[in-house]
Amino acid sequence: MIFSYDNSNYAMPLTRPLTFLCITTYEKGQEFMRECKRQGCRVILLTAEKLRDADWPRESLDNTFYLPEEIPLADIVKAVTHLARGEKIDRVVALDEFDMETAATLREHLRIPGMGLTTMRYFRDKLAMRMRALDRHLRVPDFVPVVNHADIQYYLDHVLGPWVLKPRQEASAIGIKKIHSGNELWPLLDELGDKQSNYLLEKFVPGGVYHVDSVVSEQDVVFSNVSKYGKPPMNVAQGGGIFTTFTVPRGSEDDSALRAMNRDLIAALGLLRGVSHAEFIKAHAGGEFYFLECAARVGGAYINEMIEAASGINLWREWARIEVSGGDGAYKLPPVREEYAGVILSLARQENPDTSHYDDPEVCLRIKKHHHAGLVLRSKDPERVPALLQSYTERFAREFLAVEPPRDKPTA
Repeated sequence: MIFSYDNSNYAMPLTRPLTFLCITTYEKGQEFMRECKRQGCRVILLTAEKLRDADWPRESLDNTFYLPEEIPLADIVKAVTHLARGEKIDRVVALDEFDMETAATLREHLRIPGMGLTTMRYFRDKLAMRMRALDRHLRVPDFVPVVNHADIQYYLDHVLGPWVLKPRQEASAIGIKKIHSGNELWPLLDELGDKQSNYLLEKFVPGGVYHVDSVVSEQDVVFSNVSKYGKPPMNVAQGGGIFTTFTVPRGSEDDSALRAMNRDLIAALGLLRGVSHAEFIKAHAGGEFYFLECAARVGGAYINEMIEAASGINLWREWARIEVSGGDGAYKLPPVREEYAGVILSLARQENPDTSHYDDPEVCLRIKKHHHAGLVLRSKDPERVPALLQSYTERFAREFLAVEPPRDKPTA
C-alpha cells in the first residue's frame, strides 16, 4: 500500500530553534556561526580533523564533529544521516567553496531546503557558469571545453591566443596555466590524460579585474559593493607580489555598469538567497566588461573586512541572517554606509611583521597572520585609499615582501 504524504498535515510543528549544520574544511566562517547563535539557533560544526585546534567560536557551537583527510563523500552522507537520527537538521551551509558539493548532496539526500546540485554547479564549475552566462547573453571570453579534440583544434585555429587553461572546479587562480601556442597545449593535455575534461580553455583578455560582492535575498540583490584589484589575482598568485583591492567610486560609469551586469548574472545563475563573489575583467582593448567567474561565498583575502569598513555590512553576518529568515520575507538589510575602503596584503619574510609605522588615520585594521603583512584602510574620499595603497605597495615590497612558488592546491 502506498500512502500519500501531506507535509502540512504530518510535519512536526517548528516550535524549537533552527539547527544549522555548518561545513568547512578551512578555517573561516566564525562570524556566520556567531550570528546564527545570536539569532537563537543551534549550531553544529562539521570540519576537518586537522582543524581541531583552530580558532572556532566554541561559545557559539552546540556540537563539533571532525572529518579525517580524504574521506569519500558517500561516507560523509552516511555519517550525517546517522547524526540526523537524533538531530533535526534545518539548514546545511558550506562556509567554503570546496565544501559546496558536500552540502548540496546532503541537502538533496535529506531533502533539506537550499541550493541543490544543479544550481551549485553554476557557482562551482567554471564551464557550467560560463555556458549559463553565455546562454543568458552575458559577455564572456571565448572558450571551449577540453573534451573533443577536433573542437579544441578548431578553437585554436579561429580564436587568437594567448589562452588560459583553467581547472573547472578550483578556486581563485589555482592551477591556471597561460598557453601561447597549440604546440604548448597538446603536451599539457597529454599529461592530464583522463583528467583533461576537468579543464576549459579560454581566451586570455588583458585588462583590469574587478569584483562585485553581493547579498541576495529571494533572488533580489539587496546589497552590492564594486571593487577593483590592483593587480589581477592571477598575476599575484602566479608571479608573486602584493595583493590590493579597493572600492570603485560610487555612481561612476564602471560602478553602475558592473552593478547592472552583476544583477543579470545572479538572476542567470539562479542564486535564491545568500552571498556571492563575482569577478569581471574590463578589457584594455575596447573597454568592455567580461564575466570571469562567480562563487556563492564570501570573498577571501580580507575582502569582507574591507567591505564592512566601507559600508558597515558584514557579509558573513548578513548571510547568516538571511539563512535564518529563509523565504518568509523577514530579512531586512541594515543601514548602509557609503564610504571607501581597501586592502593590502602580502606574504612577509618576518613571522610577525610590525606595521605600526603605517600610521595614517585611514588605517582601520592591522591584519594579524603569521608571515603576512596586511592593512585595511577606510576613507570618505574615493581617491585617498587608492593613493595610499599605491604608496604602501612600494613600501611593503621593500620591507616585507616574500614570494613562494604558485600553489597547485589551496591552503587552509
